[in-house]
Amino acid sequence: MRLLLAEDEQSLSKALVAILEGNHYSVDAVYDGVDALAYLDAGNYDALILDIMMPKLDGLSVLRKLRASGNQIPVLMLTAKSEVDDKVLGLDSGANDYLAKPFAARELLARIRAMTRSKNGQADVLLQAGNITLNCASFEVSSPYGSFRLPNKEYQMLEMLLRSPSSLIPAERFFEIVWGYDSDAEINVIWVHISRLRKKLAELQADVEIAASRNAGYYLKTSKAQPK
Repeated sequence: MRLLLAEDEQSLSKALVAILEGNHYSVDAVYDGVDALAYLDAGNYDALILDIMMPKLDGLSVLRKLRASGNQIPVLMLTAKSEVDDKVLGLDSGANDYLAKPFAARELLARIRAMTRSKNGQADVLLQAGNITLNCASFEVSSPYGSFRLPNKEYQMLEMLLRSPSSLIPAERFFEIVWGYDSDAEINVIWVHISRLRKKLAELQADVEIAASRNAGYYLKTSKAQPK
């Protein structure tokens, strides 16, 4: 799942990025409202964590512009203010939830899970294909023959494949979602992680495999399934 974090306090932003990536989210961080809108316009995010007090354009202005343009991305507002009027203003402007600083990491994660579940209309805790199951709460992939707890990026890639079974996912799409625009990694890192996932699926005796379509992308193959 890909998040945009808009928080101008860089030390807090770095700490939040570490927490979120440690919990298997892909995160892009920006430090002002103008960049937040630019990233949202150029990228495809599952949720936005938005600080109210930011330079160039404050969070409420960003939120109003988003909603006015028809963008319904789930938004969690962060602010040092905790007064009822401020919460009401944020929610009335289109926020899905509101979290006052300081806050516990566990509460932040719980609120992100809640608002993204609302967006999807379902709690996709378990994703399944063939005889393998991916637990999105524990980050474990399992079959009747065992289980592995996946590292962050491997988990995100397998999640993408399971959410779009039999559909081609280009390497560039993996890179955009899992590594983000600002990554210094090379595109061949995708093949490295695909190779690791294939080995784990083989050890689990999975009846699905990650197949490749030359110069097009990867897809999850079950029996004689073909990519769409």
